[in-house]
Amino acid sequence: MKKKISVITINLNNIKGLEKTLESVSNQIFQDLEYIVIDGESTDGSAELLRQNTDKFAYWVSEPDNGIYQAMNKGIRAAKGEYLLFLNSGDFLVDNKVLTDVFKENHTEDILWGTSRYSRNGQVLFNSPSPEKLTLKFFYNQTISHQATFIRGSLFKQYGNYREDFKINSDYEFWIRTIILNNCTTKKLNILVSDYNLEGLSGSQSNLKLSIEENKKILTQNVPPRILDDYSAWIEERNQTEALYWLKSKRRIYWFIILLHKTAVNFISWKKRFRNKSIGTAQL
Repeated sequence: MKKKISVITINLNNIKGLEKTLESVSNQIFQDLEYIVIDGESTDGSAELLRQNTDKFAYWVSEPDNGIYQAMNKGIRAAKGEYLLFLNSGDFLVDNKVLTDVFKENHTEDILWGTSRYSRNGQVLFNSPSPEKLTLKFFYNQTISHQATFIRGSLFKQYGNYREDFKINSDYEFWIRTIILNNCTTKKLNILVSDYNLEGLSGSQSNLKLSIEENKKILTQNVPPRILDDYSAWIEERNQTEALYWLKSKRRIYWFIILLHKTAVNFISWKKRFRNKSIGTAQL
């Protein structure tokens, strides 16, 4: 039977995180959902945990895979929900009525996106970006939270699953492919959906360089070079303008820098005249 939503969790040797995620999904008041877990043949007891809770899953498997997006694609193929939500082990829904709040109205959009709070070691650091519209300008240097986005399942059949050649940011590539290039409909949800655990792969500092490289490759492959050049120039101009406005807002600092600049220019001019005069005197 088709469900309103499929919640998909991928896991590898993170039994404590899996327990937290499993609890948050199982405690949802909203019942029109199926829960799918894809485990990468963990050796820390995760598979045993899944076997002990088989009544809570529509589908689960524990077997080797080639990365997080291959695991997610397995979940996509098993899912029967109208919308799909990816909630990795360690991430959790912020309260037991989140899904009820999301689906209290009948949505028609392809992608519904809410907000995640980002945490590390139980401490909340910040919330995910929440612009009014999703544009290329936004995606140029930001993204929406995968753990707070509900994706119509038919989009994967229409536009393809996650690319498995990307290790960290294939969901970002999917946003560019569907929202930007194919104009899929979106709706902003003013709802805090999930807590995103920054101890995972994309949250690791050691993977920051790879993440930047992947995003650059994704944009280069999907967006014409002249548009990218325009955005690069726009960002540089914006950064310079913001720096100037910040300085002007700090009047004392601003005028001190102006005075310092004028003093330096006058000193260089005086030094040049003095040197020329010295040379002229020496020649006499």
